[in-house]
Amino acid sequence: MNILLLGSGGREDALGQGLRQSPSCGELFAAPGNPGIARWAECLAIDPADPDKVVAAAQERNIGLVVVGPEAPLVAGVADACRKVGIPVFGPSAAAAMLEGSKGFTKDLCAAEGIPTARFVRLADTEAALDGLNDFGLPVVIKADGLAAGKGVTVAMTRDEAEEAVRALGGAPLVIEEFLEGEEASLFALVDGSKAIALASAQDHKRVGEGDTGPNTGGMGAYSPAPVLTPELEARAMAEIVMPTAIAMARAGTPFSGVLYAGLMLTAEGPKLIEYNVRFGDPECEGIVPRLKGDLAALLLSVAQGRLGEVQPELSAQHSMTVIIAAEGYPGTPRKGGLIDGIEAAERVPGVTVFHAGTARHGSGALLSAAGRVLAVTALGDTLAEARARAYQGVDAIEFADGFHRRDIGWRELERTR
Repeated sequence: MNILLLGSGGREDALGQGLRQSPSCGELFAAPGNPGIARWAECLAIDPADPDKVVAAAQERNIGLVVVGPEAPLVAGVADACRKVGIPVFGPSAAAAMLEGSKGFTKDLCAAEGIPTARFVRLADTEAALDGLNDFGLPVVIKADGLAAGKGVTVAMTRDEAEEAVRALGGAPLVIEEFLEGEEASLFALVDGSKAIALASAQDHKRVGEGDTGPNTGGMGAYSPAPVLTPELEARAMAEIVMPTAIAMARAGTPFSGVLYAGLMLTAEGPKLIEYNVRFGDPECEGIVPRLKGDLAALLLSVAQGRLGEVQPELSAQHSMTVIIAAEGYPGTPRKGGLIDGIEAAERVPGVTVFHAGTARHGSGALLSAAGRVLAVTALGDTLAEARARAYQGVDAIEFADGFHRRDIGWRELERTR
């Protein structure tokens, strides 16, 4: 079947590689794609969040499956538009995408269904939010209600920081949450509206600085699997968090179809939901897809057609690590246009693939940085330590004067296994 992949980041580059290697994939197209994705797909200059243009492109190319990478097209209703004309699509409807599109929506669902999560309050203006802070201790978590590209969360350590975070949102709706103690982990589950199965675990590193310091980013690196999410805890998270969510969404007439990414805090009382994303995480996807065995395209199609379980996902026993190389200034205003070289040398390291997260081609053919997160260097290894060594060997082979990266991805797990 011909496949149309929507998106232009490192997540989509990884999905593109996995789809291209699938026996059931015919022609692969990407909209808009990037120089890395162009290795696997024909790139189309189409806005992936424009439902009409996506449908037209899919019909023109006899597309048998649309795979939606980022959240914005989902919230914009691209999946709805594809389904309306009979095109199978991997990704939820706009109504189901509210699980990510509104933090408040998800918190209300948790309250109604008894899903374990942090105590919270929803507020709609600055003054009410400043008053609402009085009901919480420190640290306290401030979240923008809507989409924020993974950066709309502030963990405020002081009252001044909390008030600054509230005011920075300019009166937009927000959620204030209690701070949960524990370790974070990510659980990715495939859901086809009525059934859900666990796919993979990972651990992301959100803070920009080593030792998990500095402001939140979209993610500076990740590894998979996350051993801290034991089989027992994963089973609890599926039973207490993911399945009740899928059942509630179906009961409400807005069944969820696609990948549901549960950000979890592993507390002393058990796993609690921090937030949902309605698509693969980035950079977690860059570490999960290389571990998947079998036909990725057939697996995603089975979800899109409500046949989850007919195609069983299978993961390699290997560990993966992804290190993000970002542009100076990120997560603020990144410096763009920096020259990048050495990717071929990096990919000569055994087990290493360099996914393009934010790159562009100059007219001369030179590869340049074009966003905050620029490259995702991923390595596979028989142990996490081996994957880490290979990933940083790959990173060190890349020449990018305007770039920076963390040197401690996976540090907690590596310390535990020493």
